[in-house]
Amino acid sequence: MKTYSLTLPLIGLISGTRAIAGSGLALLLGDKIKESQRHAIGWALLGVGVLTTIPIVAMVISNSNRNVSQAKLQL
Repeated sequence: MKTYSLTLPLIGLISGTRAIAGSGLALLLGDKIKESQRHAIGWALLGVGVLTTIPIVAMVISNSNRNVSQAKLQL
């Protein structure tokens, strides 16, 4: 099992991007505002949420791999 070391600000950033993506998805599925506005805002929020998650995941994975290689060097 892989373990990842995450800082509190990074956890906040990850949860923020998930909240943005979730808000966009909720707007796409909801029907409280006009459809054209809802779709425009919903797709924008969903896109921002997904696109900002990709570099964060890449950073977490690369830091994990770097920590593992450093640990092997220290042994």
